[in-house]
Amino acid sequence: MSVAQKMSPSKSKGRGWHGDPNGHAAAGRKGGSKVAQDRSHMADIGRRGGAKVSRDRAHMAEIGRKGGEKVSQDRAHMSNIGKRGGESR
Repeated sequence: MSVAQKMSPSKSKGRGWHGDPNGHAAAGRKGGSKVAQDRSHMADIGRRGGAKVSRDRAHMAEIGRKGGEKVSQDRAHMSNIGKRGGESR
């Protein structure tokens, strides 16, 4: 599939990216551009979403497991952690 085909507008009427950058930007402004510009309102929405997600312990454990796997692939970082651990004794 070519880039042009990927970028062409879809027949879907859903919100979000359908090859139209303006439509993608508008999808993030459900309450209108005025609401999207109110940083405290958007922060409150994010805070409530995070609180809701954090109640699901299985989901949070999965996030932690994936994060740990990703971090542990950085050998230099893991080596640095190990050195600091050895120095603290």
